[in-house]
Order: sequence, then structure tokens, then C-alpha cells
Amino acid sequence: MESEFDGLGLVELLDLLEPVPEPVPVSLWPQTAGWIWLGLALLALLVWAALRWRRARQASAYRRAALAELAAAGDDPARIAAILRRAALAAYPRGEVAALTGEPWLAFLDETGGGAEFRGPRGAALLTAPYTDAAAPAPDLATLAAGWVRHHRVPEAAR
Repeated sequence: MESEFDGLGLVELLDLLEPVPEPVPVSLWPQTAGWIWLGLALLALLVWAALRWRRARQASAYRRAALAELAAAGDDPARIAAILRRAALAAYPRGEVAALTGEPWLAFLDETGGGAEFRGPRGAALLTAPYTDAAAPAPDLATLAAGWVRHHRVPEAAR
């Protein structure tokens, strides 16, 4: 009995083979609703976190601006006093801060900054420097003011 494949070489026989059918591609779409809901929940969480981060960044923009101005002010107590006043007005209600002068102003800075250094000799320069032509430089005042700008806490009601 003669076969139709007699006399064919290995290469010819391999050419006669039919190719293996390709499997159906695997879908990358989740097959169950649970994964879809989990993905939506994670997306909502990411959006919420991004909005919260953005709100916090906008709320602290006055701090970054005040710190940049303090770095440029050097040891000039009059400029430092003005920067502290603007930062306090940005953080707290105007009615609570705008009328403060003298010792009550220094007490406010100490209470909101968590220290008692503004009522000392370094803080006294804040009271007199804006009203004198040639105020003496206050080398430690810029450091003290930068610490207040970084660390003062604004109550929730004032935000």
C-alpha cells in the first residue's frame, strides 16, 4: 500500500502540517464586578487625596511666601515686623489680629507660636523698629520669626 506521503522528505512533511490554532486572546478587562468596584474606589481615593493635598498646599502658600520674604529681609526688624503682621493676617481672622499692638501683639505671637520668646528682648525690636528711621539690626529676630511662621497653629474655626 502506497501512501501519498511516500518519497517526501522531512521538510516537505513538515510543510504539510496544519498550523496550531491560536488561542482566544485573554481579556485584560476584569471579569468580575468586584474588581471594577475596587478600581473605582481606589480612583476615588486618589482623587480625594490629591484634592486634600492641593487644599493643604494652597492653605500654606502664605507660609512659603513669608519664609521667602524673611530670607530676603536679612536682619532688618522693620521688614520682619511687616512680614509677621502679613502672615498673621493671612492665617487668622482680621478682627483678631489687625488691632493688636505692643505687648498684646507679642503675647499673640507667643501664644500662637507655642513659645515665650517674643516677649523677651528679641521681640521688643518688633515694637519699635517700624517707627524709627534707622533701627538696629536684630540678628536672632529673623530666626525667631521664621520659627513662628513654620510652627504657628491656626485653630479650625479660624480657617
